[in-house]
Amino acid sequence: MLDDSNFSAEDFINEVSTIGRIHHVNVVQLLGFCSEGSKRALVYEYMPNGSLDRHIFSKKLGERQYFSWEKLQEIAIGTARGIEYLHGGCDVCILHFDIKPHNILLDRNFVPKVSDFGLAKFHPKENDFLSVSATRGTIGYIAPELISRNFGTVSSKSDVYSFGMLLLEMAGGRRNSDMRATRSSKAYFPSWVYDQLDTGGDLELRNVTESESTIARKLCIIGLWCIQVKAVDRPTMTKVVAMLEGNIEDLEMPPKPFFSSAREHISGREIETESSTGVANI
Repeated sequence: MLDDSNFSAEDFINEVSTIGRIHHVNVVQLLGFCSEGSKRALVYEYMPNGSLDRHIFSKKLGERQYFSWEKLQEIAIGTARGIEYLHGGCDVCILHFDIKPHNILLDRNFVPKVSDFGLAKFHPKENDFLSVSATRGTIGYIAPELISRNFGTVSSKSDVYSFGMLLLEMAGGRRNSDMRATRSSKAYFPSWVYDQLDTGGDLELRNVTESESTIARKLCIIGLWCIQVKAVDRPTMTKVVAMLEGNIEDLEMPPKPFFSSAREHISGREIETESSTGVANI
């Protein structure tokens, strides 16, 4: 059900027709819609294995995720391909603005599909500028430029930042911010991960093979590249896919991202940030 009823019936149907033409194995498929007065609804394919957050976040402290590391890497690659397609594979550039585990759905074979991309995020590819006055997101995944234009302009790199946060949560099997962490250094997971990798630490993984440890380190390094504060320093989603499919030997450690207080990164809360109109290259 769509809360935003600002679209006219004609605009709504036009946008739905655009969504209906999107066909990608890693993007959830639109099956139908309803438009009756101010009530609008989109009907998507049913995903029997639910959302990714149900599977990667440990229910008990110290437990690992349900998936094998190999499967986790497959899910990461599939998700990246889905976002890459939204950015450059359709007639319009679709900026998601709310990439998080809850919005990655899994089919019966655990193939990931990006879901919940709203109607107000379409952008004609022939127009190189994006104007944003207000956008939705979830604290803990929002790129800095979506909160303050002092960090730069809004673009597809904003989704890259969110995907980086998602990757780190997949690798850690926990939310990036955890005020219940027994060690304060682990309260904000990305900061702890960077220090571990920078000093040659083993990420404190237990009962893993060398290949599994390599996958974990690769996911973390790529995630840290994606969450660079300046959008220009982040890779494109096309580059991210190549990095995920490549060898860890080809990856360099990124500069240390600016990590703010863990208390400012409370995951799971949806907010709407109001900002002055800005323009950016897509």
